[in-house]
Amino acid sequence: MPVRFKAVGRPGRSGQALVEVSLLLPWLVFSFIAAFDFGIYAYSMISTESAARTVATYASQSSAVAQSPTNACAYALAELRDAPGVGPGVASCSSPVQVTVSYRSPGAAGMNTVRVTVTYQTMNLIALPGLMAGSLTISRTVEMPIRG
Repeated sequence: MPVRFKAVGRPGRSGQALVEVSLLLPWLVFSFIAAFDFGIYAYSMISTESAARTVATYASQSSAVAQSPTNACAYALAELRDAPGVGPGVASCSSPVQVTVSYRSPGAAGMNTVRVTVTYQTMNLIALPGLMAGSLTISRTVEMPIRG
């Protein structure tokens, strides 16, 4: 004679797990997208800082960067090539990336310096009115002494 097992559980609770998952799933998806969006923003901040530092390094060693804004733009775009909205198709610093280079006279330390500001406008995955804008502007400034 075969042994039969009786189902252990309370009657009428078979759909409880489905209801709980359906209530939590939108929050889990939103949390995942928000974390991914924050990661893109953090990566963009690091890339913008690196681009400003790279342009400042080249500008402190060579006057060709200051004489031609195209050179400064090229160095910044090379550093931001993997950032969202910037890629091989972007050849000029007009919409997502702007670079300014200025030279300053000797200060208290008695050294000429170069100041580079890189401004980058990144796009979000999702734009929530009142919570997150559709784009964020990141601006980083680096100042380095000019090597004579």
